[in-house]
Parts: sequence; C-alpha cells; structure tokens
Amino acid sequence: MRITRINPDTLHTPPGYHHVTIAAATVHLAGQCPLDRSGTVVSPTDIADAATLTAQVTQVIDNSLTALSAGNVTPADVVRSVIYIATDDRALLSLAWSLFTSSPLAPAFTSASTLLGVAVLGFPGQVVELDLTAVQNPAPPAVSP
Repeated sequence: MRITRINPDTLHTPPGYHHVTIAAATVHLAGQCPLDRSGTVVSPTDIADAATLTAQVTQVIDNSLTALSAGNVTPADVVRSVIYIATDDRALLSLAWSLFTSSPLAPAFTSASTLLGVAVLGFPGQVVELDLTAVQNPAPPAVSP
C-alpha cells in the first residue's frame, strides 16, 4: 500500500508529522489546531470563553479546509470527525458545535461525529482541535456513447 504525506504550504510546519496522510484513498488529517501560518496559536487563553472559542474555531475551519483540499477531498467526503474543546462548560461545547455546523465545513459533521470536552490540548493557549478522516471518491466510470 502506498502512503502519501503532505504538508500544505499555507499551513504551519508541524513538528515532525504531516497535516495530511493518504492511504488507500482514505485521507487522515492530523488534529487541526488554531495555529496561523507562523505556528502561533490564535487568541490564546488558559480559560475558554465565547470570543476565544469563536476565533480559534474560525482558524481551525480555515486550516481544515486547506488540509482537506490538499488531500483532494471536500467536507462532504468526511466520514468521521472528532471535536476537542478544552472546557467542561456545556454552553461552550454547544457554541463550538454551532460554529462548526454553520460553517463551510458543515458537511463534514453529517457523518459519524463526536464532540468532547477535555482538560487540556497540546499547545499553550489552545482550546479547540479537530480530527477529520475522509475518503477520496473515485472518478465516475466513463459513459459509452
């Protein structure tokens, strides 16, 4: 089986892993974090609030759309999503879900999806991370005249 690993030029350079890994037409995204192109957390905070969550979700959506495109898939090709939010506040969890499902990434959340409140995420000041798996759709067969 051939494995292809991709780091899109418009995303931050990850420390030792790749944003996109493709194996047997399955596209696995590394957890997409609220990092800008330079690798800086957008709106870092130790305690999640609505404004920070909105800013970080927006960055994660942008990064995810870029990574999906690099894998030659769209949000509609996503078969599994896991959203991690560093909070135990159900209102903030609900806000995160609403932000994701009303965005251009929304079709990704019509498949198997999980929303989790967690204690902490990997980067200081990070309160959201998104894990996506998608499947490349083969080209339709040619139609004979």
